[in-house]
Amino acid sequence: MKKCISLLMCVVLLFCAVIPAFALDYSNPSKDVPVILIGGDGEPICDADGNEVFSATELTKVFKGVDGGSVYESVANVLQPFLLEGVLFNRWDRYYANLESEIGALTEDFRLDENGNAVNGSSIAQRRFDGMARDITVNKAASKGYYAYGDYHFWYDWRLDPMEIADQLAAYIDGVLAITGKSKVAIISRCVGTNVAMAYVAKYGASKIHGFGIDGTITNGGEFISDAISGKFRLDGPALERFLTDCNLLGVFNISEFAMASVDLLVKSGVFDGIRNITKATVYDKIKEGATSAIAMATVFTMPCYWAFVTAEDFETAKQYVFGPAGGEKRQRYAGLIEKLDAYHTAVRLHLAEFLTGMHDQGVNISIISKYGFQMVPICESRAEISDQYASVTRSSFGATTGTVYETLPDAYIAAQAAEGKAKYISPDRLVDASTCLFPDYTWFTKGIRHGDWQDVENQIMYTVITADRQLTTADLPYTQFIVYNSETDEVSPMTAENCNTEFWQASQETDAPKSVIVRMIAFFRSLHRWLRAAADWFRAKLAK
Repeated sequence: MKKCISLLMCVVLLFCAVIPAFALDYSNPSKDVPVILIGGDGEPICDADGNEVFSATELTKVFKGVDGGSVYESVANVLQPFLLEGVLFNRWDRYYANLESEIGALTEDFRLDENGNAVNGSSIAQRRFDGMARDITVNKAASKGYYAYGDYHFWYDWRLDPMEIADQLAAYIDGVLAITGKSKVAIISRCVGTNVAMAYVAKYGASKIHGFGIDGTITNGGEFISDAISGKFRLDGPALERFLTDCNLLGVFNISEFAMASVDLLVKSGVFDGIRNITKATVYDKIKEGATSAIAMATVFTMPCYWAFVTAEDFETAKQYVFGPAGGEKRQRYAGLIEKLDAYHTAVRLHLAEFLTGMHDQGVNISIISKYGFQMVPICESRAEISDQYASVTRSSFGATTGTVYETLPDAYIAAQAAEGKAKYISPDRLVDASTCLFPDYTWFTKGIRHGDWQDVENQIMYTVITADRQLTTADLPYTQFIVYNSETDEVSPMTAENCNTEFWQASQETDAPKSVIVRMIAFFRSLHRWLRAAADWFRAKLAK
């Protein structure tokens, strides 16, 4: 069970873990503004002796060499009280306790305590902190005459409270300014790194910031977590197929055609929906709060950073699901953690737009990149939103109006926007209207670049805008507001009506939920034919070995 459930954690963490090398064009380099990079989560966690105890990039290894007997024993340990007491007597406490215990054994070396603090001296590797200490003793522009992207990299224990990490960032910024002799820095933040940057602004203001770049943020909410942890969990068959297709073709997983065909057959035959509906009707609605709480506290929700994925409107409901009612045992047990979550919510989450517009009004250059073209993790009600797999474009762009994976923006809507002179803000694929963003002219959209991938075009946009001597707009750069990345050719191009269909799949409500019995039967037999071919190939491959 531990190895099976670890798939959930792999999905949650895998995409934010890798920071690739950069190859920027420094034809217009920054000579006056040092650039600080704040990455996302996923940096390996080490124990007090420096031994690695967790790495998001290594999670897929747990699926190799799975022992069937131990998995069966673990499943039995969880399901026995569920079967005996839950179903028969409607008593679920032992089920929740076993569920939390079984999963918790997998995460005990790196999850946090009841106060949201690290245990057993765990943290990211000391070499990262040593590297930052060396950074602030060197003016990186002295040898080459300019400040490069990522010359100064702020490393932090991504599990901890962003409000606490903000103090570390403040010290690092002061150190960079002292060694460079400059008065301001530029900041580029990715994924959960934006939580830290916004917490810094909330506590210290923006007087030392020249430019602020935001790429692939979840600070404004990440539906795949926010929905699932606040009672809006829903597993959808067609969305699952699209998500697995994305992961397969991106090289995240290596799922065989036989496995993919089996999932498709379960969906097209109605078995998937049948099992889900029966489970929901007989079990899920009874246990969803308790099970959500058990899984949350045994995995990553003792970590304040992941609570920052929760939207402002879902926050109180999520607390109810995870910690139970006010005055309850879990509320008292996790009082220290809840205090940190409430402080971030009150000081940062509720004021994001206010802080960003305030920074802009103070003369801080702003650049935002929103990514899309992939199926959102299919465990939430928002699964049809266009997204980078984790956050919808509406969230990561701070307000863009969008279509869905099924429908583009309506013709009447596009015509009305054009009549108001806003046609330039409509993406060529007719999925995004940038005019409703918080900063319509400072927000770029990249299609085909997944959440945890940071292509040179994004880095170049960020670097150019945040180090400029004035606020640049989408009209000032040699990059259009809407950009397409082709993963097969590794090429970036301005988005056009001809090259915009980069999705690895085609989504159709008529195909996913056909009303006609004949259409459903045809889809089933096509799926069965695919499955039989894949099964035959799988057996032949096994026999060949």
